[in-house]
Amino acid sequence: MSDLPKATADAVEAARQGEQFAMILAAIQTAQTVRSQQQPVPPPVPVAVQQTGTAGKWLAIAAGGSMLMITVAFAAVALAIASACIALVALVVYGIYRDIRRR
Repeated sequence: MSDLPKATADAVEAARQGEQFAMILAAIQTAQTVRSQQQPVPPPVPVAVQQTGTAGKWLAIAAGGSMLMITVAFAAVALAIASACIALVALVVYGIYRDIRRR
């Protein structure tokens, strides 16, 4: 007789789980119905249409890179001239210093 209460409890639990399963299934079906009733998503734009103006972009990058390289070249020339001037001034000052030390 001890198996009867256990079997009854198992039957009640199975019925409760069946109701939960039915509710979950109904929720999934409702979500699918709502999704199917939504407006369709337009197809993606072809890649060839999205790439308009790439030549202009690359020309702008090339022009910008060229201007950057010209700027770097001018800066290097200016640095070379400045260092040559500093060396010349240092030699003149050193010559004046030697002349003053000799007298």
